[in-house]
Amino acid sequence: MATGIWISLAAYFLLMLGIGVYAWRKSTSNSEEYMLGGRNLPPAVAALSAGASDMSGWLLLGLPGALFATGLTQSWIGIGLFVGAFVNWIVVAPRLRAQTEQYDNSLTIPGFLGNRFPSRARLLRIVSAIVIVVFFAVYTASGLVGGGKLFVSAFDGGYMSGVLLTLGIVLVYTVMGGFLAVSLTDFVQGCIMMLALVVMPIVILTTGQGDGVGAAAERLRSEVDPNFLSLTAGLTFAGWLSAVAWGLGYFGQPHIIVRFMAIRSVEEVPAARNIGMGWMAVSLIGAVSVGIFGRAYAVRNGLDIADPETIFIVLSNLLFHPLVTGFLYAALLAAIMSTVSSQLLVASSSLTEDIYHSLFKRDATDGELVMIGRIAVLAVGLVAVLIARDPESQVLGLVSNAWAGFGAAFGPLVILSLTWKRMNGAGAVAGLVVGAVTVGVWIMAGLSGVIYEIVPGFIAAWIAIVAVSLMTEDRGEYRELTTG
Repeated sequence: MATGIWISLAAYFLLMLGIGVYAWRKSTSNSEEYMLGGRNLPPAVAALSAGASDMSGWLLLGLPGALFATGLTQSWIGIGLFVGAFVNWIVVAPRLRAQTEQYDNSLTIPGFLGNRFPSRARLLRIVSAIVIVVFFAVYTASGLVGGGKLFVSAFDGGYMSGVLLTLGIVLVYTVMGGFLAVSLTDFVQGCIMMLALVVMPIVILTTGQGDGVGAAAERLRSEVDPNFLSLTAGLTFAGWLSAVAWGLGYFGQPHIIVRFMAIRSVEEVPAARNIGMGWMAVSLIGAVSVGIFGRAYAVRNGLDIADPETIFIVLSNLLFHPLVTGFLYAALLAAIMSTVSSQLLVASSSLTEDIYHSLFKRDATDGELVMIGRIAVLAVGLVAVLIARDPESQVLGLVSNAWAGFGAAFGPLVILSLTWKRMNGAGAVAGLVVGAVTVGVWIMAGLSGVIYEIVPGFIAAWIAIVAVSLMTEDRGEYRELTTG
């Protein structure tokens, strides 16, 4: 492996570890700092942290791979995600920032739900914490699969070596620096990811062995599929709905919406939204371009891409100087690590705050809770390694299952708890359980190919919340709060 690649990667690793040390010294003195960074994130950090922790290796592996394999129809996923993210910033972000602080300074989503619905507080904390830990173990595994694939494709290394090295680096800075370390590394990683996704398509199209946009398009139509660049060819309504329905998942992703809770103030939410949506637009367009123009480059040069999800890795190695290749590999690791670290921290926060602190030791000291949080990060990471041990795992498949589980279980629950005064604790529990169970049953029944499981799960959870809340007593659990 070229020395330049290792120099770039070493610089990246040292930067991440340096941020971990800084955050450890700056913001780990109590549980609020370790879990939420003291609710003091600047808009740019909150925005890019939300985006980077959202997109994960899916942005550089899964989405380009799907477009490389089947064409532009796969971009509906990105369109649905963009719309969902925008609505999430409008509807959820300002309300969640205000209400989690005013409902007894809630530090986690299960904690907020327990404080919002005191009649079912204990049950909500337990069930929601279990759902978070289970689905995040699967979600984290998808990131580790991406790390393993990178080491196999780029370094001719062992798959499990890549999985363990990826987890090891993430564990160091997450365990040390908590939420602030995760958020600051996410900001840096988000910048690296966006830059890589701008540079890669330009080089693909302008290199001596590539095509311009027009020539690439013509090559794809003539040598791959006449409908390769069509947004609608062969797309059924169910297929279209399954793709755009990914946007529904945003409202229920704890590792994303927890960033809303940590922004410095409600007044700064619009600035964070504008930064975040700009970053997302550029990054999604770049990922789509990598997949589409990468296919044209592969056809022209006779490349045999055994796994479409490795197209970014293959092109990084072929088209760039080793120093730049190392930077692009760092971008991929950034995408993976930003999400893995966020998921590990949110899962550990739920185990610490909503299980250990709430159920077993209410008088635990801040130092004790921080220590338990660090142990929980390690435990969830090890479980994710067990799930990720199959090298044939598909990143997009694992992400889609976990994304649907969170979106259905928490999406309607979060929206209605923030906006509907009549909702009660019984309805909250019903929605949480019905959403999670519906997704699980849909997957096990093999119906995901009919329509994406988030659609029936989201609808069933919404109906359950409304129906049960209206059929049971209104306990007056909603407080009149300023939402900004």
